[in-house]
Amino acid sequence: MISDPNPLQLTAKNLTTRRGGRAIFKDLSFQLAGGEALVLTGANGAGKTTLIRTIAGYLPLSGGTIELTGGLDDTPLTEQCHYIGHKNAIKTSLSVEENLTFWAGFLANTPGTPATEKSATESAPNVADASGPTAAQTVSSIGDALAQFNLTALRHIPGGYLSAGQTRRLGLARLLVAHRPLWLLDEPTVSLDTLSQQILSAAVNAHVKAGGMVLAATHIPLGLTDARELRLGAAGGGGGGGGGGNISGPKDGPDEGAAT
Repeated sequence: MISDPNPLQLTAKNLTTRRGGRAIFKDLSFQLAGGEALVLTGANGAGKTTLIRTIAGYLPLSGGTIELTGGLDDTPLTEQCHYIGHKNAIKTSLSVEENLTFWAGFLANTPGTPATEKSATESAPNVADASGPTAAQTVSSIGDALAQFNLTALRHIPGGYLSAGQTRRLGLARLLVAHRPLWLLDEPTVSLDTLSQQILSAAVNAHVKAGGMVLAATHIPLGLTDARELRLGAAGGGGGGGGGGNISGPKDGPDEGAAT
């Protein structure tokens, strides 16, 4: 078998981030390759959210470098990743389907979505808030995403009427309507019941199996297959101490968040 001369890989070297004059983490280094998942653990304040938001481009680095190789040429890292944070980015006045249509159109307007993800020809509801390519270009992906996250029966319900768990599933469903090699997930299981957590695990495992990368922050096991663990704050003796981290793995489901 011929190896890929330019494999997909995220490389973080000597990362340091300061907020309010305090080092959240310092000299943190790790690598994440295509087909791998890395789970961030650590105490509150250890820097899990800060690290994910820094990679996503929302927070500046105080030192170090973050590089994605093997992705799309001349495309920033921020346009090659999905970011799911604590908030779900849902418009309460739009239906479930219209919300997902909006995100499909918005995300399809960036270079991170291959042409094959934009070629559906069926019609879809016209959403005035959506920008870029029309909803018709991603309608098959929308239907699949609704089905996978058990939202089909709710497709015409306004977002404002959803429960917390349903809203979270809708926020997560946008992972499936546009291709991004890197998924950045910050406490993705918040508000999810056991069945919904299994749905999320299946989606993440499928993305990794297809060669994608996942970096997820969590306090509970995510049920991921062969995920490695990066425990932040370990070098500094705890969260928020400006330490680095210890990496271990692979680890599976129940042991994923255990101390190493």
